[in-house]
Amino acid sequence: MAEKKDKKKRLIKRLKNKFRLVILNDTTFEEKLSFRLSPMNVFILFISGSFLLISLITILIAFTPLREFIPGYTDVSLRQNLTNMVLKVDSLENDLTVKQHYLNNLRLIIQGKLPSDTLLNDSALVPQYDQEARKISKEDSLFRDFVEKEDAFNISNEKAGKSIGLLSGTYFFTPLNGLVTGHFEPKKDHYGVDIVAPENEAIKATLKGVVIFAGWTSETGHVISLQHDNNLISTYKHNSVLMKEVGDVVKAGDAIAIIGNSGELTDGPHLHFELWYNGTALNPEEYINLK
Repeated sequence: MAEKKDKKKRLIKRLKNKFRLVILNDTTFEEKLSFRLSPMNVFILFISGSFLLISLITILIAFTPLREFIPGYTDVSLRQNLTNMVLKVDSLENDLTVKQHYLNNLRLIIQGKLPSDTLLNDSALVPQYDQEARKISKEDSLFRDFVEKEDAFNISNEKAGKSIGLLSGTYFFTPLNGLVTGHFEPKKDHYGVDIVAPENEAIKATLKGVVIFAGWTSETGHVISLQHDNNLISTYKHNSVLMKEVGDVVKAGDAIAIIGNSGELTDGPHLHFELWYNGTALNPEEYINLK
């Protein structure tokens, strides 16, 4: 035991022994710098320097863009930017298709030929789906029967109906039974009505028609639009689930979506419903009983 204590004391003494580090001029042997050090001081200085270096590198990686140059690190906003770019490209493709259709019709008119009557007759805009893929399942048939029986007599608002031209004989199904919390205010860029209803309520097509848009926008979430006869278009926004695709033919009262709270311009589950006639927004409350 005494020997071990002696060895320990000698080791500690060696670590504490002072040494002088002198820097001399090699020609004149003039002393420039001198340091009085011990092995213990050198060890502590090395550990402190290593810890400081590791801390600085960690801070640089965590709080500066340098981390993007390290394999395995990715910019957190990259996925969001890619999603926004895909949505913009999709919108540009749709706009390009519509403008190309317009130019084709204009060219036919100049040539003295008959243009396409509506967008619904343009095969480039309405995808053709395999009839096998559009077969209705048993569950879908039962759900259709339930919805049709539920709203069999819930059609247009006879008291408030204001006929405009060909709309005098048009009867609308109520897209959703609920409470109207936002009214038609075009001066405030609110071109429809907001209807609040319980969760998981089905949203129905107000007229028979064809789905011309079914997709996602950052502001209004899941959106579906239907093209009807007489140049009427109905739009349903902020849905949680879309039950139809572009090109699907629907009947009045068919379930097309589920009420939701998607998109940035929403503060709770509701349906934003718009009705357009010849490119002009209509007040849905003047044509449909929404109560």
